[in-house]
Amino acid sequence: EVWDRRYSGIRNCNLLLNNIDNVPNLDTELKNRYKAEVMFIRAFHYFELYSKFGDVPYFTHVLSVKESETIERTPKTEIVENILSDLNLIIDNNYLPSSYSGNDIGRATIWAAMALKARILLFEGRYDEVKIVTDKIISDGDFTLFPNYEGLFKIENENNQEVIFDYQYMPLTREHNVQYHFVPPSLGGYSQLSPLQELVDSYITLDGYTIDNAPQGSFNINNAFNNRDPRLKATVVYTGNGYVKADGSYAVINCDPGVSPDGYGYSSNSTATGYYLKKYWDNTYRANLMSGLNIILFRYADVLLMNAEAHAELKTMNESVWNNTIRLLRERAGFNDSKALNFPASGNLIEIVRNERRSELAFEGLRHKDIIRWKIAENVLNGWAHGLYTGEVVGTDNGYIRVEKRNFDPEKHYLWPIPQKERDINKKLTQNPKW
Repeated sequence: EVWDRRYSGIRNCNLLLNNIDNVPNLDTELKNRYKAEVMFIRAFHYFELYSKFGDVPYFTHVLSVKESETIERTPKTEIVENILSDLNLIIDNNYLPSSYSGNDIGRATIWAAMALKARILLFEGRYDEVKIVTDKIISDGDFTLFPNYEGLFKIENENNQEVIFDYQYMPLTREHNVQYHFVPPSLGGYSQLSPLQELVDSYITLDGYTIDNAPQGSFNINNAFNNRDPRLKATVVYTGNGYVKADGSYAVINCDPGVSPDGYGYSSNSTATGYYLKKYWDNTYRANLMSGLNIILFRYADVLLMNAEAHAELKTMNESVWNNTIRLLRERAGFNDSKALNFPASGNLIEIVRNERRSELAFEGLRHKDIIRWKIAENVLNGWAHGLYTGEVVGTDNGYIRVEKRNFDPEKHYLWPIPQKERDINKKLTQNPKW
């Protein structure tokens, strides 16, 4: 499905780019803007393809049927340079404006092109260049963090000062029902997407410690959600947490094992882990949880995190960089203890920044790419994934429920397989190793 949809999008982009010069009397500036918007979208499609499949067919014209049956895979390095070249053309020539208003809100801006460029460079580990691009967005872009983390993902705050680019939706006109797959049965959902205990455990304490290193009194497994990063409560629903409904009332959820209707194990509709997703809950939904809430693809917090990671990897992270990136994110989240806010005097800065990225951007579609580019999948995607703590011994690890046993082969699974149906049509498409 990913292969089909991305290449369908690329074909549509090529259709416009191959034919727009034939449109009579089209203003040159507007034509260049249209071209730039489509080149941005095409670069995004190719990034999504190569980051999963590695070498894939790359082309910039509308393929004939015959060509589609004989085209070969293009080396990933060549694709990277081609899409970066397209983005540089857009950025260097100012083909896209810095902002839009009215009915044009939601179109790609020059900052969106720069954010995509930074994300591609980050995936490639080109940290010197990541730093340059993100420094430019930070210094010259008119972006700031939205003051309330939970409110950032609410429909009344769409298109705020933190959003760089998003999927645009609108009630009645263009909707999605993503939340049907993650909210509890008591709110009409069917929980196919359940947060793991491993994610919950990654949120630090209010005084800045990981739960594994927290001193006595900072973290208590029997009262595990107290004294934790406020983003945990805004992202994950656990027993006692809940959702604000449209009428202003608060729906408190009970995720405890066997409790009707939302408890772990109660039914196939309820959570598989003892947790529900809260981020992107839209209480203005219509029937069947249909929502017009925008889905954010690029936001300023991600730019700050990319900048911080580049500095950490380049060993140039210092108090000033920290205060202008990680500290800002933690202050916005609601931290006020100096041990969490101040530049750490010790510790692995790379791991600290990586974990900050996980907490800030949870469920925004970036974690898988991070795991792949950091080459940690054989560590974090192997063995049992866990659910909530019960304290029981049977069927658990240290009292945490075993949910799913996973297997990641680093010689195979860092790349997805080229779809067999495509290889049946085109015999020149080679397969990735061990598939």
